[in-house]
Amino acid sequence: MIRHPDILKQAQEELDAVVGRDRLVSETDLPSLTFFNAVIKETFRLHPSTPLSLPRMAADDCEVAGYRIPKGSELLVNVWGIARDPALWPDPLEFRPARFLPGGSHENVDVKGAHFQLIPFGAGRRICAGLSWGLRMVTLTSATLVHAFHWELPVGQTPDKLNMDEAFTLLLQRAVPVMVHPVPRLIPSAYQTA
Repeated sequence: MIRHPDILKQAQEELDAVVGRDRLVSETDLPSLTFFNAVIKETFRLHPSTPLSLPRMAADDCEVAGYRIPKGSELLVNVWGIARDPALWPDPLEFRPARFLPGGSHENVDVKGAHFQLIPFGAGRRICAGLSWGLRMVTLTSATLVHAFHWELPVGQTPDKLNMDEAFTLLLQRAVPVMVHPVPRLIPSAYQTA
């Protein structure tokens, strides 16, 4: 979102409207954050934590999309590639959370395994057991960071030049770590714990 200041601003405005600026985001706020939840879906689409699914083995000979798969073949699903397929996602390399908003091209698509064009947690019988917890924690943590702070880049660096290249390993991570400076944006008492 730092690469897209307009989206960051819109997310902060929604968080301010739902949560206010006198407390931190709570889990009960999450269902009311329509735009922010679309941001999370778009982030999982472009940057899934694992670019490939865990290996599976074909139980029987079968054919998929014209390809013969012999019994015993080890298979991997390219989650990263599916989420960037232009046949499924218009302008697939653009960060556009609006795809998931009401009236958007993918408004009913979720990340919970029912829509195969977006499966960052996998799908079917072997879907990630931590899906609910992981999705909730990523959303709550991200919402807290976006709501509680303005984010400043180092002097001379601009959002449009932020390097978004990825390093492909078992987990997908940034090739170059992002360097930002958090600046509090809430009233001081909001940061105090009980």
